[in-house]
Amino acid sequence: MIKVRNMGNMGSMMKQMRQMQKKMEQDQANLNAQCFTGTSPDDLVQATFTGERKMTDLTIKPEAIDPDDPDMLADLVLAAVNDALGKVDDTTKQTMGKYTQGMNIPGM
Repeated sequence: MIKVRNMGNMGSMMKQMRQMQKKMEQDQANLNAQCFTGTSPDDLVQATFTGERKMTDLTIKPEAIDPDDPDMLADLVLAAVNDALGKVDDTTKQTMGKYTQGMNIPGM
């Protein structure tokens, strides 16, 4: 006959896991609702993304548009986009990293 002990501990652990999952879902929803704005050098281009990495706005100042140098505008847009996405990544790691400490999960 096998005796099972500490079933109360298992129930308590499951309750804690459900609470942690609920908190994690709330944190993810809050992160997804945030806006992150990245800028290019001299603030000539701004790109805004949600926490879900969806671009919601792109602002280009007129002085960034040089018909003789379209590559410069492309570089400014890339810089702003990469800056914004870097902010999304940093905040995601900071917010969600507490749930993955000690785990080797790709992308986190």
